[in-house]
Amino acid sequence: MAKPGSPSQLTERSRGRSAETRRTLVTAAVTTLQEVGFGGASARAIAERAGVPQGLVFYHFGSVANLLLAALDAVSAERLAHYGEALAGVESPQDLVAAARDVFTEDLDAGYVTVLVEMIAGASSTPGLGPEVAQRIRPWIDFTREAFTRQLGGSPLGAVVPAADVAYGIVALYLGLEMLSHLDGDRRPALALFAHAANLARLLEALT
Repeated sequence: MAKPGSPSQLTERSRGRSAETRRTLVTAAVTTLQEVGFGGASARAIAERAGVPQGLVFYHFGSVANLLLAALDAVSAERLAHYGEALAGVESPQDLVAAARDVFTEDLDAGYVTVLVEMIAGASSTPGLGPEVAQRIRPWIDFTREAFTRQLGGSPLGAVVPAADVAYGIVALYLGLEMLSHLDGDRRPALALFAHAANLARLLEALT
């Protein structure tokens, strides 16, 4: 005879296994997007990387698209938290550029932004996916706007160009640099732009 409380204990264990399976699938989806892109991110490919039956993709997420969006959510949350830590000690525009260069290099090395780039690419061929991806880019733009306002809001640049427009342009440039850097594996042109940005930051500091 089962002891009192056994059903609830089993339920808790079941919930734990379910949560672990979801995390495993999300991690596998991230890896799949990084390695084979959106076009290769099928339920079978993700399930094989996760080491679970393919049917669990649909059991836990309903569709492959939902799983890929969950993967994008996970990466975005992790990177935005890291960006916040990286900018915590920034005290000048030059520091801001240096921190941006460091996280850009990290993202290239680890393929974090590749997940977002692949989801943007997939949105062009998957009905309904575009608005979902756009909604998830908004926190990146908001974060950039806040960082720009803190460091450059009182500068001549901040007085001329709205922070929201600058933030949109920076995020677009960041994603574009990520894509171009992966085309031929040459990141030198992208890093050269950060060097120019550092020179501009020094000029802005001198003007203010």
